[in-house]
Amino acid sequence: MNKDYESNDHFCKNSKGNEVLLVSDSSTGEVMCSLCGEVIVENAAELGPEYSAQSGEDYMSKSRTGRKSTLAFNDMGLSTVIQQSDKDATGKNLSGEMKRTFYRLRMWDKNSKALPGHRNMQKAFTLLEGLKAKLSLTDAAVEQAAYIYRKTMAKKIGRGRSIPVVLSACVYASCRFTNTPRTIKDVANATNLRRTSIHRIYRMLVRDLDLTLETYNPVSFITRITTEVGASEKTKRDAIKILIKAEELMITSGKNPVAMAATVVYLASIMNSENVSQTKVSKAAAISSVTIRNLCKKLKDAKIAVFADPKLKKVTED
Repeated sequence: MNKDYESNDHFCKNSKGNEVLLVSDSSTGEVMCSLCGEVIVENAAELGPEYSAQSGEDYMSKSRTGRKSTLAFNDMGLSTVIQQSDKDATGKNLSGEMKRTFYRLRMWDKNSKALPGHRNMQKAFTLLEGLKAKLSLTDAAVEQAAYIYRKTMAKKIGRGRSIPVVLSACVYASCRFTNTPRTIKDVANATNLRRTSIHRIYRMLVRDLDLTLETYNPVSFITRITTEVGASEKTKRDAIKILIKAEELMITSGKNPVAMAATVVYLASIMNSENVSQTKVSKAAAISSVTIRNLCKKLKDAKIAVFADPKLKKVTED
């Protein structure tokens, strides 16, 4: 029972003009007078927040409406689910004949969703839901990955190939499209697949679907690396400043964005006297320490102003 129902449009006829507390029952949708018990409103709209579960069972048990429409579901969230319990809306048990009728309906619904095309889509999007949690993907990235996968299946590009490999390539392409800082190695580790297999399908998708994907902005990886190595906010800001200077001198052109981000984070941590080693940064960025040293040397040869700092004089000799 909820006793804070407020509405200027409803009142009890027996109150004789006096203010009376109205009581609402969310399970039946009724609003009643707290004095005489008269039902004033039937089927009142529930104004509370909607439950946002992902599984069909959670929606059936806790949600007032159907699932949201999205490409990341096999049925795009538009199909209905027949409840398993043999009870009506009021909680009463169904008759024997009605139970048999609903049993047949559930079987027909289950069989209609068991076709090969439906099964493959369901398997792919179940895997996509797992990748969303493992890689901490945004809804926009998941939606884009589902869109690319549907286009791949429509053009039969993925025919004869493993569903996890094709979907992983779609996820990586989606991350590139939405500028979500996830490398192909991150996707491979999340799916326990070989990078070469994912990259082969990824190149095929770019060619056959005519995808135009921009290169990653190294700035998007700076936040991730500084968080993993435990660097301060000042180090993060200084790393971005060094990166901007490098971009102005065209040093970042053709370079691995993850390696560039790791290098400027390492330089910024030295400037701020933080205990962050090359090894620690290289592990956080999943690159080698040699790569960081080589990029440090290129930045130093370009005579970027930050190397005037005495702390950075011997950085390429570490």
